[in-house]
Amino acid sequence: MGFEGDIWYVRFRDAGEREEGALVGEILIDDADFPWLSGRFRPGPAHAAVQDLLARELALAERADADHWTEWEAVYAEIERRVRLVSPDGPVSEFLLHIKGDRAWFRWSDEPFERAGADG
Repeated sequence: MGFEGDIWYVRFRDAGEREEGALVGEILIDDADFPWLSGRFRPGPAHAAVQDLLARELALAERADADHWTEWEAVYAEIERRVRLVSPDGPVSEFLLHIKGDRAWFRWSDEPFERAGADG
């Protein structure tokens, strides 16, 4: 699909749609297993401001029990509120991002993800 070698950016959301927010980090794509892309994460100047939030999200996502998903959803909603994922072509509409050390993996969509309803 031609993603390898691309650089994607994690940036703070700004009020203006045209302005780029402070750089949280960049991801150099080295593996594409659609719909997931992964690569080397290099923190940017604004990484420290969301580092704990990103670590909390991953810890909740990796838990084996099912009792924590409401908490995960709240943490991830805060990530979505604070940062945006920017492809080489511009910001994406929606994304699911995980960062662990110098690795990041994510999926994205130009359209909002379908959300599971209360019945599944």
